[in-house]
Amino acid sequence: MSTATLTIDLNAITANWAALDRMTECETAAVVKADAYGLGVAKVGQALAKAGARLFFVAVAEEGIALRRALGAGPAICVFSGHMAGDADMIRSANLTPMINSVDQLLMHVESLPGHPFGLQLDTGMNRLGMEPAEWAAVRDIAIAQRPELIISHLACADEPDHLMNQLQLNSFNEMTEGLDIPRSLAATGGILLGPDYHMDLTRPGVGLYGGLPFVDATPVIALDVPVVQVRDVAPGESVGYGNAFVAKSATRVATVSAGYADGLIRAMGGGATLTHEGRKLPVIGRVSMDLITVDVSTISQVPEHLQLIGQHQSVDTVAGFAGTIGYEILTSLGARYDRVYLT
Repeated sequence: MSTATLTIDLNAITANWAALDRMTECETAAVVKADAYGLGVAKVGQALAKAGARLFFVAVAEEGIALRRALGAGPAICVFSGHMAGDADMIRSANLTPMINSVDQLLMHVESLPGHPFGLQLDTGMNRLGMEPAEWAAVRDIAIAQRPELIISHLACADEPDHLMNQLQLNSFNEMTEGLDIPRSLAATGGILLGPDYHMDLTRPGVGLYGGLPFVDATPVIALDVPVVQVRDVAPGESVGYGNAFVAKSATRVATVSAGYADGLIRAMGGGATLTHEGRKLPVIGRVSMDLITVDVSTISQVPEHLQLIGQHQSVDTVAGFAGTIGYEILTSLGARYDRVYLT
């Protein structure tokens, strides 16, 4: 096979959900936006529902449609982007719960789908989505009269436990929702790890389900094994790849593997990146190209059919570090050409 194999352990995802659920005394939802962080929303959603998740979050209504087809009529599906123009039919037909972000969205929702469930999103300082304090104060009584099912906000710095923003947002959320008898949610993965004050009535882990930081105790979820297409010996002074980016200082054995930035392995990953074989780290040399990566395999006596980029010896966050980015970007960029194998 000439394409890389992406192995996705559904049992690890459900184990991570269960571990995060055990950290709290409240309900635990599951965030499966962006095709379950690139790993396949149908299979991931079904596995999480079987494990006990009864509430899911997606980014947009179209994602909610895909998830509803996979899950059937049971679990609730909330939409972070709220009720956008043209969403009414999708929200009604798939029984989605939009998280209303503004007065305009609130009016659109109650006029087009009177009586249909909805939630509210409040902005507690991230300045991204949700009603700001002044807007919320002006419409709070009207919004509450429509009986929202959930009120949420989102932490900007939860992956930094000592950041002052965490306490400021907690205080703001408590002030904005004081006296309300409506379920509340503030914590995603990082918020769960901040402790009980942030847990409230519902947590909604995302990246932690998929083995990413800041959940350092997560069970690894994916392995990416890349086939070796060709091996060659490069003499001192010869170059490898575009732009002569690597010039051999000594005799070097080079393996060309079948993956590149078209597969989500972004070009910035070159330089200090490594692949592994039986725990031994093998440096990437030259530039990452569209379909190919070149690797120095001089230190191993026999080159195998595959080298591993992500797996037991290198996490998705380690690979993200090679490119100066975060695990989220690597996960959600994993390409369509991979042969996806699901472990159940």
